Amino acid sequence: MKKTLALLLAAIMMLALVACGGGDKPADSAPADTNQPADSAPADTNVPEAPAEGGTIGVCIYQFTDAFMTTYRNALQEILEGKGYKVSTVDGANDQAKQNEQINTFITQGVDALIINPVMTSAADQIIATVKAAGIPTVLINREPTADQMAVYDKLVYVGCDARQSGTMQGELILDTPNKGDINGDGKVSYIMVQGDPENVDAQYRTEFSVKALVDAGMEVEELNLTRGDWMRERGQEIVANDLAQFGDQVEVVFCNNDDMAIGALQSIQAAGRKVNEDIYLVGVDALDAALNEVQAGNMTGTVLNDAVGQATAAVEEMENLLGGATYAANSQSVYVDYVKVTPDNVQDFMG
Repeated sequence: MKKTLALLLAAIMMLALVACGGGDKPADSAPADTNQPADSAPADTNVPEAPAEGGTIGVCIYQFTDAFMTTYRNALQEILEGKGYKVSTVDGANDQAKQNEQINTFITQGVDALIINPVMTSAADQIIATVKAAGIPTVLINREPTADQMAVYDKLVYVGCDARQSGTMQGELILDTPNKGDINGDGKVSYIMVQGDPENVDAQYRTEFSVKALVDAGMEVEELNLTRGDWMRERGQEIVANDLAQFGDQVEVVFCNNDDMAIGALQSIQAAGRKVNEDIYLVGVDALDAALNEVQAGNMTGTVLNDAVGQATAAVEEMENLLGGATYAANSQSVYVDYVKVTPDNVQDFMG
């Protein structure tokens, strides 16, 4: 009888354990659906959309209406999106205060990295202090701070071109002409200079080194006029129209710090009855499509390729290095892409 009772009690305990699931699973758990594929996602319409594979990147451009920066930002957009990044690009409208607000907004939104084309080079200290305080990896483009300014933050790099090279190449384009720019044979090259923004180091170097190339080659030079054109086609047209009216046939060379101003200059040269490469020379920088067409047609002496796609590619590469944990030592934070001279002989290589 005792043996029977013991067996009965043991059976009751086993049934209790089975009913409780051994204590490893809540009593109200539903059984697994063995008909659902192992890799299927739960049907939850409230699940937030996954972020872009590469993260979120904020891009600040100094001014959307700038022809060169339009090419540059389009290249950036294409490269970044092609790599799976979510990209937000904003227009600073040539207003540094506005751009500062945009940078702060991106930081508040929690972007993973910033690519910034400063409105003003003189604002570099403030921009760098802001991104450093937020710990945001940052690539500056197109407008270069000093090495000392960049040295305060090791997650910062500049990508651009050495503007001294572009200025030198402009001078070489003139030296490559049959008379080295001295069209009237008076022993000197008389020129006008249409400058971009003189606060911008690119404008400063292009202005200085284009003329320096002539002087270094032993040419005597005469500056008839230098006027700020702010990179704008309309200003190039206005400045050159005024200078041609004032100096007439004395003007042998027109240097423009960029192609957009050179296209405006060409309009005034043609309106004055002058002919490029016969009684006047005209050079620019950027190799915009419009300028390449004019070089091919013989209406510009030449231009200098400012490789927007090459720079955009390098900027994204450096950004990814920073996102991967790279840091930069002082005096090693500038990455340069070479300029290339564009002449009637090679212009076809850069078209289409």
